[in-house]
Amino acid sequence: MKPKCMTIDPDLEREIVFRELDYDKDLTNVFLWMHQEHVIPYWQLNLPFVQFSSHLKQALEDRHQTLYIGEIDGHPMSYWEAYWVKGDVVERCYEAGSFDQGVHLLIGDSDYLGKGYALPLLRAMVGFQFQHAKTKKVVAEPDIRNEKMIHIFKQCGFEPVKPIELPDKTGLLMFCTRENFEKRWSYDGYYQQV
Repeated sequence: MKPKCMTIDPDLEREIVFRELDYDKDLTNVFLWMHQEHVIPYWQLNLPFVQFSSHLKQALEDRHQTLYIGEIDGHPMSYWEAYWVKGDVVERCYEAGSFDQGVHLLIGDSDYLGKGYALPLLRAMVGFQFQHAKTKKVVAEPDIRNEKMIHIFKQCGFEPVKPIELPDKTGLLMFCTRENFEKRWSYDGYYQQV
């Protein structure tokens, strides 16, 4: 079994787990999440099942990223892509550091929407990414129309840099430096590998 990252969020007082996506176990959930009304405009992956399953397999084979399922108290409810900026299309948009990481996310289970989960989840993932000692910056490029997520990124410690043109969207390039993150949040001893 692959290791996963677990934390008890100090605000939610609930267990947050990020585990690597298991194709056989998670395909159906992620497929259904990509067809949710709140997801379609920003991910554009509301494909037929056979096409989507092929897309997910290809994404899993991409060695510059790791796909995660986010769980709260054991319930799978979100999808995450943590990636190395080097090797990604985003590296052409700024002078990327060798260990800069990026993050994409969606809350798929609509029962978890609008209930204050997005910030604790994002904070936990970014804190997890900063566990890599050489990572000094985490990058996001949310769709420029997605004002709710841009607000959450700002609350987490990301700062807007500039609009960028990507193959599938106009994104807002945002940076969260380790220094800025650690000023806002205390993460000593926060994570356990289980």
